[in-house]
Amino acid sequence: MMLANKTFLITGIADEHSLAMYTAKEIVKNGGKVVCTGLGVSPYHQNLSDKAKAFLNKNFEDFKTSVKESLGDALVAILDVSIDENIESFAKELSDKNIKLDGFLHAIAMDKTIRKKEVKPLIDVTLNEFCDTMNVSAYSLIRITHHLLNHKVLQDGASICSLSYIAAAKVTFHPYRNISIAKAALERITVELADELGRKNGIRVNAIRFSPYMGSKAGNATLKEEDVNTSNKMSPLGNAVPQDLAFEINHLFRPESRITGEIRHVDGGYHITG
Repeated sequence: MMLANKTFLITGIADEHSLAMYTAKEIVKNGGKVVCTGLGVSPYHQNLSDKAKAFLNKNFEDFKTSVKESLGDALVAILDVSIDENIESFAKELSDKNIKLDGFLHAIAMDKTIRKKEVKPLIDVTLNEFCDTMNVSAYSLIRITHHLLNHKVLQDGASICSLSYIAAAKVTFHPYRNISIAKAALERITVELADELGRKNGIRVNAIRFSPYMGSKAGNATLKEEDVNTSNKMSPLGNAVPQDLAFEINHLFRPESRITGEIRHVDGGYHITG
């Protein structure tokens, strides 16, 4: 098995329908181990309302249940990438447990300007809304990598993958304003880290643009059925399915590959259409 004796961090799992979950299951199928993170109440959350605490607690319980049912006894932890102290303590926890990572999947994004499938016009986006989206959806890739390296958890020769979208490069037929800028930043960070970490640590860094997908909570929050149908008609091979993405990420996770700095497409050819 190509990932035997390898361990990978999987972020961004909300439930069994998350794209990150498909990737995690494929890693286990290929002999690897996974560490999974989800949103919850950490010691670093302050001044949360009772409503916010209840939401985060339920989110983490649902996350743990999904991981247990799909992945068995995989290690789970709370990770809120908007809180740098939480990222640092998580990396230290892995180090204290002598867990070494051979790579990780960045599958985290957030945009509060999208509500009930309606997208706030970019011209009305506030500085806080813009920066919050950029922080969680793009800058977090830098901070996770920083702390994992700082605590000597991420190994030389590791592979990092992140999830992007065609809206990083093109205006899509469905509104995808504020977060599209963060995805563009995520892709540029991918390229810069590929150069920097490749030279210093032999670490590979790639991003993947996936088809519109409504099965996840994130996709369902932003897309409508007609959006998915439209992309399916536009794509020469039809929309890619989550298993296609899982195969590609596992391919990029395999050891001793020299693929890095790539913005790859797993979208049935959607990106070549007008």
